[in-house]
Amino acid sequence: MAEKPRPLHDKVWSKLDRKATAILELTLRQYRTRLSTWAVLSVGVILVLITVLFYIEAMNSEIEAVDNDGDSVDSDGDGYPDGQENLLGTSMNNANSHPGLFDPPIPPDSAEDWINEDGYDFSSAKLGTSQGYDDDGDCRVKIGEVGWSSWVDENRNNISCDYFFEMRGFDLEVIADPNVDEDPDEDAYFKETLHRSFVLGFGKIGFVFVLGIFVPLFLASGLIRDEIADGTLHYLVAKPISRAEILLYRLLGYVALVWPYFIALAVITGIITGFMGPSDGFFRFQDLLVWFGIALAACLLSLAYAALFMTMGTIHKYGMVAAIVFGVWEFAMAMLSIFEPEATVSRLSISHWGMVIVDGFSNMAWPDSQYLIALGESTSRSSDSPWGERIYSDGMPGTEAFSSFFHTTDLTGNPLQDALIASGVLISMVIIMLVIAQSVFKNKEID
Repeated sequence: MAEKPRPLHDKVWSKLDRKATAILELTLRQYRTRLSTWAVLSVGVILVLITVLFYIEAMNSEIEAVDNDGDSVDSDGDGYPDGQENLLGTSMNNANSHPGLFDPPIPPDSAEDWINEDGYDFSSAKLGTSQGYDDDGDCRVKIGEVGWSSWVDENRNNISCDYFFEMRGFDLEVIADPNVDEDPDEDAYFKETLHRSFVLGFGKIGFVFVLGIFVPLFLASGLIRDEIADGTLHYLVAKPISRAEILLYRLLGYVALVWPYFIALAVITGIITGFMGPSDGFFRFQDLLVWFGIALAACLLSLAYAALFMTMGTIHKYGMVAAIVFGVWEFAMAMLSIFEPEATVSRLSISHWGMVIVDGFSNMAWPDSQYLIALGESTSRSSDSPWGERIYSDGMPGTEAFSSFFHTTDLTGNPLQDALIASGVLISMVIIMLVIAQSVFKNKEID
């Protein structure tokens, strides 16, 4: 009786599975038995742990409260802070005029009650939309000795005592009425901007660039080069496996080791910062989207670097030297992408596209970041204020660091689309490198 032929897909895919499994197992076994693998991965873990410890220490520090508008002072010495007297309509400069003379008398507030009394209302901020309002009631102008004027509208939006956001050129600015949100909570603002700065800064520099290029530089550049140097490549090419398959499966072996490593580090760091970061709840769930973007960028970036370094090692036995030189270029472009993201030349680097992915997901997770920065950088002043100029010239603590790391995406203006485009660019780079490596490797004489 004739043997029934097996389906074609069973023949093809079973052979591919056996080839892939064999080379994957070989690659992972080699990684597992090499001391350099554990050294490289351990350095990454130590880097993450040390950086997280600095983050925890910073989040436990406090910023001294500053009375930006000066209304916690008791100018006339009657025991009542100027802010309370202003709110209730008594004189700040006459000790015989104070709320204690009312019927019934009103007890004096503590001076601390008039420090950080104004909040920042940015969670629902939109361009041109009224925000802020007068939280402590000092947005009023005294008229001689007859009383107080009506609510003022210095920003001319027909709404008294508020502020709104407006684009002026390329900058988002705060256009405010006098004495509106001029005494915010420095510590709360600092903690929020510090947390976001850490997530973005460590995500971009630590994960996407340092680990993203450091790990493949030492673990991927030798995927083919070391086999040639050790003479073990003869055993691979002698098998019924095409050289293109060897390249692909060796790279997949690298991915099987490195991607879980990056994902695990991102998950651990995300959990720690989620619990330690400032939040109204017990955990900052909105940050998970940012950490997903960081993990995705690190994985794709490390794959692109791995394909490039493997190709360099395939072309020449001194490909490691070229990889180090290329790493210097990538470092320069990574710094340019972080601090000067509008520079077009940075798009010629691999690291730039990883930064775009992180920026895309951070814009989706924190849509209020531009408004947070604008409020921190606000330098608007009011000569009509009875308290004089606002103390905003140096900006709020943490603003400068956050504005350095946070950037809006500039490819399409849609953060999700920009992240997808950047992912596509990195995957395209991997394919191009594999094509180049295959064309070189299939014609290469193996000594």
